[in-house]
Amino acid sequence: MSSKNIALVTGANKGIGYEIVKALLESDKPYHVFLGSRSLERGQEAVATLQKECSNSSNTVEVIELDISSDSSIAKAFETVKGSVGRIDTLINNAGITKDLDYVRGKVSLRESLIGSYDINVAGTHVITFTFIPLLLQSTDPRLIFITGLGTFDQCARGDFPLPPLERGWPKKMEFETVGYRCTKTALNMLMLDYHYKLQKDGVKVWCIGPGFLATDLGDAKEMVAAQGAGHPSIGGRLVRSVVEGERDADTGKYVVKDKIQAF
Repeated sequence: MSSKNIALVTGANKGIGYEIVKALLESDKPYHVFLGSRSLERGQEAVATLQKECSNSSNTVEVIELDISSDSSIAKAFETVKGSVGRIDTLINNAGITKDLDYVRGKVSLRESLIGSYDINVAGTHVITFTFIPLLLQSTDPRLIFITGLGTFDQCARGDFPLPPLERGWPKKMEFETVGYRCTKTALNMLMLDYHYKLQKDGVKVWCIGPGFLATDLGDAKEMVAAQGAGHPSIGGRLVRSVVEGERDADTGKYVVKDKIQAF
């Protein structure tokens, strides 16, 4: 185990997180991956599927129960990893939600939609990162990654929004809303910059990665975004692996996307 890159991926039982784990398992470099999942049962199912899909790989994966909205769950996961391997080489903060569509569908209030998204995407990500830093600092090549997207001032200032301009009147009729999610990802970008600054002398390489417009279960809108041209989540998995394996080391402290750096 000491010769393997120990990676922890949050929110990894499906979607981009699952594809990140799969990409690491398929690598010719040595990995042991902790697949973070809020549900232990769903995490176990994901591990079983991955072991079948990657049966020829010598890399290994195990589930770790991890709910980043719960401080006690984060603390328990920390103690599990500490007792098992004593370090992590790569922390990939992938877990995230959107409550925007729950608001559109009348399931939560406007305030609840925003607070719910911030609790997971920003507060939860901050707490797990803060908690796991001591294990990351035990690595000889520590890497810290935040999965982001749709959250740049640069894109929005250029009018790059998911929807065309809406008709006059209020409230607007929208089937696809992203404002809360985009706000949290903008905050996440700042979180990355803060960790990059604080950990420079510790030798930790830090990035935001924008995997692109991909069809995942985020907000239960997989079919909707697929119809809009979203790609397969495996595209994001391979991009993240390339960063883990050193292909974007010149771009630390940046928001990286495929083949370029994205302006904030």
